[in-house]
Amino acid sequence: MRRLNERSLRGLYRSRDGVLLGVCRGIAQHFDLSVTWIRLFVVVMLLLTGVWPITGIYLVASLIMKPEPVRPFENEEEQDFYESYVDSRRRAAESLRKRYRDIERRIRRMEDAVTSKEYDWDRRMGSGSA
Repeated sequence: MRRLNERSLRGLYRSRDGVLLGVCRGIAQHFDLSVTWIRLFVVVMLLLTGVWPITGIYLVASLIMKPEPVRPFENEEEQDFYESYVDSRRRAAESLRKRYRDIERRIRRMEDAVTSKEYDWDRRMGSGSA
């Protein structure tokens, strides 16, 4: 069962449904190939070149490839955040902190406006003249 629409992904991801780290299935999904052919190619290369070169390449690929998102992206902003989170969690956390500071600043401005004496005066005058 596919979790994501491939069109919503812009990069090469490790599949969460893979047998061993999801590298072969992720490559197959990205290039729209059968996972059987990719696995067969890896096994043939394993036999032709030896165990260590292909095993090393496979492990490096599993470290480099980002994990497939759990759910589809709603918009481009979510996809950008996911990309930044997978690349650098610290940068993503800083981005979230900045966003929440901005939201908190907006809320404080609204609270100041609503709790000010001018707001109460304007509200009384507006209801009295209607």
